This record gives sequence, C-alpha cells and structure tokens, in this order.
Amino acid sequence: MKKRYTVAYKRKTQGRTNYKKRLALLKSNKPRLVIRTSSSNLTAQIVEFNPKGDQITASAHTKDLVKLGWKAPLGNSSAAYLTGLLIGKKAAKKGVKEAIVDTGLHKPVRGSRVYAAVKGAKEAGISIPVDEEVFPSEDRILGKHISGYAAQCKGKETKQFSKCIKENVGVEKMPELVEACKKKIMGAE
Repeated sequence: MKKRYTVAYKRKTQGRTNYKKRLALLKSNKPRLVIRTSSSNLTAQIVEFNPKGDQITASAHTKDLVKLGWKAPLGNSSAAYLTGLLIGKKAAKKGVKEAIVDTGLHKPVRGSRVYAAVKGAKEAGISIPVDEEVFPSEDRILGKHISGYAAQCKGKETKQFSKCIKENVGVEKMPELVEACKKKIMGAE
C-alpha cells in the first residue's frame, strides 16, 4: 500500500499560522483579542471568525495614542496598557463583552507588553479569562521604572532617551503622562 502525501497549508509551511492552536481558539466561539508586537509598536484587534474570512470588529495601534497626546515612546508596557484600554473601549462600543487572548506564534511571557495590553482591555470592561498573576506590576504599567531610570541617567551622557530629549518629552514624569492619556481614553466615549 502506497503512502499518500498531503501538501501542508501555505501559512503553515511559512511558519505563520499554528492551525492546532487556531482551531482550539475558534472552538471557544468567542471573539479573539489578537495582540501582535514589534520592537517599537503594538497592534491589538478584536477578531471574529467568519467562514469567508475573519472579521475585524475593532482595532487599535500604539500610534493611535499620538492622537491622544502621548509623546513618550510607543514600545513600552505603559503604551501597551493604554493601547489595550483603547481597544477595550472601542470593542465595548461595538457590543463586544468578552474575548479570548490570541498571541499567535509568540509565546506569552508573564509581565510582558502583551499582558499589559490584556490588562488594559480588561479594565475597559471586556471579560477575558486570564490569571491576574500574569499582569505586569502597577509600577510598570504607570512607567515608574522608566522615570526612575531616567532620573538615574540625568546628567550622564546617554543615548537611551535622546528621542525624548529631542522632542522635549519629560520621561521623568511618565506616571503623569500615563494617567493623563488614560483619562482621555476613558472620557472619550
């Protein structure tokens, strides 16, 4: 008897989709909170399954924070949290009450930007089944670790905050920046 060979799906061979994980997420019949990160940005989407192709219900990107007055860097936990808060508010407007986290091929790490975004979405009113222990600390969410490091580096020659200095952003006041942006997001209904 001859063995038959089945050609794998293109996205599987490219290493872009884990179909086993995707099927498990789709079986929940809940919208997915899809979070994708890069070194300097984060994208969050509420995606619902449709046999003809997934439908994006709501979408938020860290660059959307700039429109709300955010001048600090976009690749940190604080920006991820605010993006999660923004996607949660947008999704709530569209009637989404619950979602399940989809991290794709990335292994989720406790306290990471992914979970900072999930915490923001939960605080915005979306019910997401996740253990509270995986969220980053409140100090990381507010950016106190950044402001503390900026205070340490003050007076020293460093390239770490060169963009912030150039754009006149006071990263020493990161917690105030986070709170101000949070108020704008929560007030923008």
